[in-house]
Amino acid sequence: MGYTIGQVAKKMGLTAHTLRYYEKEGLLPFIKKNGSGLRVFSDNDIGWLELIECLKGTGMSLKGIKQYIDWYIEGDSTLEKRLEMFKQQKVNLEEQMLQLQRHMEKINYKIAYYSEIIANGSEGVFERNKELAKERERLYGIDK
Repeated sequence: MGYTIGQVAKKMGLTAHTLRYYEKEGLLPFIKKNGSGLRVFSDNDIGWLELIECLKGTGMSLKGIKQYIDWYIEGDSTLEKRLEMFKQQKVNLEEQMLQLQRHMEKINYKIAYYSEIIANGSEGVFERNKELAKERERLYGIDK
């Protein structure tokens, strides 16, 4: 089935401008044009767009995505390179997830801290709530 750029933009939550940019940057080399010169996207093209958005979401640069697509076009001789690229992206994503987890711990601490103060006042908050004091020390290295 064929889709217009507007249909694909809506389906993917992207703008037509973004899709044209991706094409210009070589990220959508498989898109066909009809007799009038209009882009006609296939289900396969939408699959590529989903992968592009996935890789972008993991922090991969458009240059990196373009490299992957170029290797894909080159064929089986690049299978090991593609595998290594995905392994490295997984490592990068795991590091990002650990960093986000550390951020979440600090946010949760602040929620608990302010909830405690609102409920019981700020005077002696750490003497009163030993768990909060322990969490503060763990996250910030502050024991007083």
